Amino acid sequence: MKKALKEFTIPFVGLKEATHYFEYKIKQSFFEHFEYEDFNNVEVNVKVALIKKSTLLELHFKVSGAVNINCDVTNEPYNQNIENEFDLVVKFGDQYNDDNIDILIVPHGTYEINIQQYIYELIILAVPIKRIHPGVEDGTLDSDILEKLEELSPKLKENRETKEDIDPRWDTLKKLLTDK
Repeated sequence: MKKALKEFTIPFVGLKEATHYFEYKIKQSFFEHFEYEDFNNVEVNVKVALIKKSTLLELHFKVSGAVNINCDVTNEPYNQNIENEFDLVVKFGDQYNDDNIDILIVPHGTYEINIQQYIYELIILAVPIKRIHPGVEDGTLDSDILEKLEELSPKLKENRETKEDIDPRWDTLKKLLTDK
């Protein structure tokens, strides 16, 4: 596990039983800490609502913003808007257990929780698997790679089946289809 970044550690022991709000601005340096290199730039807001109850904590994460990534087709950088939400329940038990995706069990006596891993995963999972520059989709991107792909793509013949190409034996079979 990566070294904990202090600003993502929430000391909940002194908080009243109520809803508490936290906001974070995620930049490129956050992903550099994780040695994640797929993003060129990051501008993401994270809002966390922590609901403290007598026996557990509920956290609601909401991320929104943009990450600058390279297109899978052209390798051109572009801004990909992202949004994602996640709910986490933190319970207290005998030992640490994060086997369940949305339930975290921390040992009794734990007084703080670090949420950086959840934010990291939420942002990465919000990015589409197939990364395509919007200019590729609407035809506005002027790219050498796109021009080369177009040049190398097979051209469709306008009228592939001319009379000379058809074997005359098929005519008899076609006649069977029309004679009823």
